[in-house]
Amino acid sequence: MITSRLPRSVSAWRPLLAPMVVLLAWDVGVTVAFSAGWIEFRGITIQYTLYGTAIALFLGFMVNASYARWWEARTLWGSIVNHSRNLAREATTLLDPTGRDARPELIDEVVRAQIAYVHSLRTSLRQQDAPPEIDAYLAPDVAARVKSASSSPTATLSYIGRLVAEAQRRGMVDDVARAQVESTLSTLTDAQGGLERIKKTPLPVQYRLLPAFFARTFCAILPFAIYKDLQWWTPIGSGLVGMMFLLAVQVGRDLADPFVDRVHDVPMTAICRGIEIDLLEMIGEDAPAAVTPVGQVLW
Repeated sequence: MITSRLPRSVSAWRPLLAPMVVLLAWDVGVTVAFSAGWIEFRGITIQYTLYGTAIALFLGFMVNASYARWWEARTLWGSIVNHSRNLAREATTLLDPTGRDARPELIDEVVRAQIAYVHSLRTSLRQQDAPPEIDAYLAPDVAARVKSASSSPTATLSYIGRLVAEAQRRGMVDDVARAQVESTLSTLTDAQGGLERIKKTPLPVQYRLLPAFFARTFCAILPFAIYKDLQWWTPIGSGLVGMMFLLAVQVGRDLADPFVDRVHDVPMTAICRGIEIDLLEMIGEDAPAAVTPVGQVLW
């Protein structure tokens, strides 16, 4: 996620460089061709304002749909942040470590497993290998089972549920308190399902291809329509309008998948590190430093 007011990162602008160079070369070529008399339209009027308005509306639908996906992903991660804190608070306040059969280590194990969960969810959404936090916060045998599971986040949540069940068997938590913890785990599962739905359901092909096709077609026709009015200024006028259309297409593409580990991603690394810091402080352990922007990009 870009944190500056302007996307100064080179990687944020790179996708537009090639299309803009091609567009400018095309505009200059059309202008030269008209000036040299190689091409001439007689009695033909191109209603470019009408077409441009229609295409702009089409692009608006695409960008709105893409942003809705990005914002929903960020909202679901906000839910995971809140309920991770809730789970750690419930573990540290509702689980009684003083009973006869109590195993006090269960409290820290629940909290540490939740840290492993958020990091495994992050890498799962980005389709990366299992994160080192799984080995750091889970016992070796548990970590091996989690990494071999088809869904490591789901396996980690199941492990947390088994820890809570063990706590109840040992008399560390009553039925009411366990129901509260299970409700928190269910909310985390729902949020995970929402994130996976966004990842596995791409933006419909009509939203991805048609706006880009019509925008590029309009950019190709525009210099023919405005040469009569702008003459040698045609490349500048056409280039500026074309840049806005191409930029809208690129914005829609950038926001459509918020989990591809690019500069426009939901900053899952920073979010997970924030959860890790909060939860470790709750159990009195040293926490790592927060993730800060690199080149005005927060990952």
